[in-house]
Amino acid sequence: MKKHLIALGTVLLAVAATIVAAVSPAWAATGLHVSGTNIVESNGNVFVMRGINHAHTWYTSQTSSFANIKATGANTVRVVLSGGRWTANSASDVANVIALCKANKLICVLEDHDTTGYGEDSAAYTLDQAVNYWIGLKSVLVGQEDYVVINIGNEPIGNTNPSQWTAATVAAVQKMRTNGFQHLLMVDAPNWGQDWQYTMRDNAQTVLDADTQKNTILSIHMYAVFNTAASIVSYLDTFKNNGWPLLVGEFGWQFSSSEVDDQTVMSEAVKRGLGYIGWSWSGNTDPILDMTTSFDPAQLTTWGQRIVNGANGLKANSKQATIFGTTTTPTTPATPTSSPTTSPSPTVSPTTSPTPPATGACSASYAVTGSWGGGFQGEVKVTAGSAALNAWTVNWTYANGQSVTQAWNASVTSSGAAVTAKNVSYNGKLSAGASTTFGFLGSWTGTNSVPALTCSAS
Repeated sequence: MKKHLIALGTVLLAVAATIVAAVSPAWAATGLHVSGTNIVESNGNVFVMRGINHAHTWYTSQTSSFANIKATGANTVRVVLSGGRWTANSASDVANVIALCKANKLICVLEDHDTTGYGEDSAAYTLDQAVNYWIGLKSVLVGQEDYVVINIGNEPIGNTNPSQWTAATVAAVQKMRTNGFQHLLMVDAPNWGQDWQYTMRDNAQTVLDADTQKNTILSIHMYAVFNTAASIVSYLDTFKNNGWPLLVGEFGWQFSSSEVDDQTVMSEAVKRGLGYIGWSWSGNTDPILDMTTSFDPAQLTTWGQRIVNGANGLKANSKQATIFGTTTTPTTPATPTSSPTTSPSPTVSPTTSPTPPATGACSASYAVTGSWGGGFQGEVKVTAGSAALNAWTVNWTYANGQSVTQAWNASVTSSGAAVTAKNVSYNGKLSAGASTTFGFLGSWTGTNSVPALTCSAS
């Protein structure tokens, strides 16, 4: 009888342990954590990201931006880092970034930008290389799980073979976990983050299942692919219906009818309790995406006004993480430092033409800064030669049927495949060696090769 009682007791203990494990809440894990489709803090409170991207790796002196971003009402800042594709951000620099986030009561999403457009951009790093970068920073990341989210790699696959995203992302998540990281992980979609071929949408469960801690959130970047309310709602509905955690890790604004419908992005995110993080505070080589002029919080652009003060913007809809307490009073912003004389690399630059030495009247280089099915965004950089100039003209001819549909910071006309771009009133005068840029949207089918450019000046 005693043997039977011992056996019964053992069974009951096992059952009790199973019940305890089954009812343990997801937020029992370390720090910020996924629970269902929500992000929760370690105390179980739901946290909805409302934030701004900051191009730290190209503007490391702009430390006042953290306080200034907090002053917009944001509760999150997504920080651009590099492990070597650009000047590498060291462990001490990343530790300082985390300290700035905490001092200003911002949740800190750290992202490795090196992976942008892998497979299409020859300079891009693999996701595995990105994980190695995080491993090298482990000493300053461990213990920060309440405050830090690790976005393993920015827009990690371009438009070339996006199907490789699934295996590469699964391997990256698993390598992060086997190396002891307990942080909330964020993974970006392929197709330069926009997932227009639906690789992330169709393989989301495989990636989520790969995380032994069930602590991964998926991130979609919404630009010109998502230029209608219907396209945004349809995409978000798929994730909602499948119970997959999702946020909008980057998005711009609708400065033209072909661009992202930012009002729907924000209104749908607010309605659904989804996080959103707008791109970006300042310093873009394409300034149409700057929320401020020259990092000055007193000079909000149209885009800045929309995301900060709009009905579904930051001031009206952002709540500070409870790890920082209930107050939402920001640290007094410091006086903005001047921006460096060099411009950052663009968010995406899958294809570029070489820039010849600026020894003549002027030179010009062409870059495809984003691409999707049937459309693309481009940028041209004009550089004065050894003497100042008062006006410039850039010409090129497309070889594969591409066309320019819209442009900014230049007057662009087309005659068949031939394109002519002239300066506008405010960017024609350039001192010797100085540069300016203009951007455009275009269409393409089949091949989107880079044309040769000629530049003339007066």
